[in-house]
Amino acid sequence: MRNKTAVSDTTVRLLQNTRYEVLPTPTIEDKLLEHVPVERTITVTASPSKGLEPTLDLTERLTGHGYAVIPHLAARMVRDKGELAEVCDRLTGKGITRVFVPGGDADPPGAYPDALSLLEELAALGNPFTHVGITGYPESHPTIADDLTIQSMWDKRRYATHVVSNLTFDPAVLSNWVRRMRARGITLPLLLGVPGPVDRTKLVAMAGKIGVGESTRFLVKHKGTFARLAAPGGFTGEKFLQKCAGELGAPEFGLEGVHVFTFNQVAETEKWRAELLGRLATHR
Repeated sequence: MRNKTAVSDTTVRLLQNTRYEVLPTPTIEDKLLEHVPVERTITVTASPSKGLEPTLDLTERLTGHGYAVIPHLAARMVRDKGELAEVCDRLTGKGITRVFVPGGDADPPGAYPDALSLLEELAALGNPFTHVGITGYPESHPTIADDLTIQSMWDKRRYATHVVSNLTFDPAVLSNWVRRMRARGITLPLLLGVPGPVDRTKLVAMAGKIGVGESTRFLVKHKGTFARLAAPGGFTGEKFLQKCAGELGAPEFGLEGVHVFTFNQVAETEKWRAELLGRLATHR
């Protein structure tokens, strides 16, 4: 464990490079405009029940407002190479240079059964995006064996610029996973996936919207996670971040920033981030 000053410095650095994941619901644009400064990077999930259009539409609108926006191009939701080329042209035409490529849950899939196949197609299309994120799984994936998730990340690494870890609430699990990943030679920068502050009632309502976004589907598949998130007082991630900063703050672990699963509670998330940075600044 590093000393308190180093842990605090790392936590501040991570919080200064924070991006917010949102679900493309009808009210989220107004919430972001009211509560989140345009300096904050926003990622927009994709829903197999609604298709990619809400994701792309919100991405374009938020970009127009001045946000840096990263749409999720869920591989299994893309019909074929023609549609992928159209999506790429549409996004790059708006100046969007970053995407996040998860596998997605659409069943049956289109031409791309997994993230790797879509990443390979993007390469064939000339690598239209300068930043490409992929998912890492510190804990077991509900449908994919652990060995396959590690192998998959290895296979995808040459097409990606960074990894975003999926939700976990155990810093020890995350630390062990990062060490294993680095030992395998996967050196991509890492964004820590953490939940923002979550109100119990709002979370239950959001989690009931099955298929709205990947973060809510995660809750449905991981009942224990849902129970911890929904506990009175919610979960802010402060202690989690500081423990990760203590265990993984050294440069060789490549922590780049934080990816916050906001569950569309962006006002609460931005308030939490600002207050935490303020507390850390007073103790430095």
